[in-house]
Amino acid sequence: MEENNPNSASPSSRATLDKQSSKSSSFWEFVRYAVLAMLIVIPFRIYIAQPYIVEGSSMEPTFKGSDYLIVDQISKRFKEPKRESVVIIRYPKNPSLFFIKRLIAFPGETVEIKKGVVVIYNDENKNGIKLNEPYVVFTKQEDFLKKLETDEYFVMGDNRAGSSDSRIWGAVPKKYIVGRPIIRLFPLNEIGVWPGLNYHYGP
Repeated sequence: MEENNPNSASPSSRATLDKQSSKSSSFWEFVRYAVLAMLIVIPFRIYIAQPYIVEGSSMEPTFKGSDYLIVDQISKRFKEPKRESVVIIRYPKNPSLFFIKRLIAFPGETVEIKKGVVVIYNDENKNGIKLNEPYVVFTKQEDFLKKLETDEYFVMGDNRAGSSDSRIWGAVPKKYIVGRPIIRLFPLNEIGVWPGLNYHYGP
């Protein structure tokens, strides 16, 4: 007759212990990968690129509501934005909101709008340079004049008749320029890189 060893486990109890150990190991493995993913994804989205969905009609016809964009947030750290490039900005009156606009003028320049035609004055162009703006379809006959101070950028929507922009709420400081759209993923029939015209940073 065999004596029962109180320190030994039956096959069924061993199976239960193995199963519990496996669950614990799987849980901590999941936690480890989740933390690793966050360490990679969060800095990437904060500093390099992240998705934005266009809302409203202020950039029509270049961009429409529900357009899904991937926005480059790193180029601006190395190069000045180029005039007429499309940029994502923080709304100066409420930085938690994001707008998509077109960069029209730089610090120290003067923006003059004559019957809807945009003219830029600066040290190199005392007589002014008239912007061609083939991307503007919905025009607005208006007159406007604004001298930009240090660190002020002037932005406008392509839909001049239906855009709230620097004409209404003022210039944008450089720190509120988030980045440029580099890929349009939706709608499917408009998938492509560098969506919009005159989109590049730098010369």
